[in-house]
Amino acid sequence: MSTSILISRDEYLKTSYQPDCEWVDGEVKERNVGTGSHATVQTFFIKFFGGREAQWGIRVAGELRIQVARNRFRVPDVLLMRSEDAFEEIVTIPPLLCIEVLSPDDRMDDLQEKVDDFIAMGVGAIWVVNPRLRKTMMVQAGGWMPVEELTVPGTAIRMSHAEVFAELNALEGRRSAS
Repeated sequence: MSTSILISRDEYLKTSYQPDCEWVDGEVKERNVGTGSHATVQTFFIKFFGGREAQWGIRVAGELRIQVARNRFRVPDVLLMRSEDAFEEIVTIPPLLCIEVLSPDDRMDDLQEKVDDFIAMGVGAIWVVNPRLRKTMMVQAGGWMPVEELTVPGTAIRMSHAEVFAELNALEGRRSAS
């Protein structure tokens, strides 16, 4: 995350950024987005969950601001809320799931800080997806775990590693790998 600017919380909340930025302890932090593989995987998740909202009792959103702490606002690539959770312009209720789709310029220390914020807020599940390396990971307070099946504990939500990358593999002319 290359550029940062110090501004007040109020200034951040009334400013629109394209793409949206995060705000951490007074610093506006740009997010790395914009590659075709990132967009393809992010769009897959939004369409996949969008088609199952009623079945699973969820609401899906892309790039929605979450207030993870008083002085921290994060913007996950995709998030799921429970359908019974109150609608909020800026999410303050811990999401059921936050998904981060990695971009080539993402730095591990920045990502770990963001994931730690999600954990501290009480987010139910965190998935980190690396389109370039075709890796899927679930993150918990105990650490990062590469997985072949992504799940959200306590729900029927399941997705295979192969499903996540099927469209990207097809677009790149590759065979779907599990």
